[in-house]
Amino acid sequence: MENQKQLHIIRHGKSSWDFDEISDIDRPLSPRGVNNAYMMARRLKDNGIIPDLIISSPANRALYTAVIFARVMEIPWNKIDINENIYMGYSEDILRILEKIDNKYSSVFIFGHNPTFTVLANHFLAEQVDNIPTAGMVGLTFSLSGWNEVAKTRPDSEYFDYPKKG
Repeated sequence: MENQKQLHIIRHGKSSWDFDEISDIDRPLSPRGVNNAYMMARRLKDNGIIPDLIISSPANRALYTAVIFARVMEIPWNKIDINENIYMGYSEDILRILEKIDNKYSSVFIFGHNPTFTVLANHFLAEQVDNIPTAGMVGLTFSLSGWNEVAKTRPDSEYFDYPKKG
């Protein structure tokens, strides 16, 4: 039995480079990154796109972006899953994470980093993208019997959106 599954691959908002003494994983969002995250979250919410589950890299900039989306969409905190393997992972690692999603979730947002997220998106997209900009997203809708099939399934529909797109 096939079900519709939605996946949104979302790159974190623009990060700040104002702090020389902190590690990469702890870099925060810049003010523009915060504003763009709110704008993109509202854009999805206004279109009725709300996740059942949020999966995020543990990096400060990705997790904060995920938290902003959760706030805008009124998603409870227990629907945010922090996955250590996203931070330094390759697209194959992310595909394995997606294949293990519980089938009770039909709409999932995943927050992380480039270049991995652009490679991941291009795994699915009919028309390749050069780069997912900060706070950019690729939305995919699949007909699947379970998330375990996502890596080898072409989406039924797709879109690519980012802050400067309008």
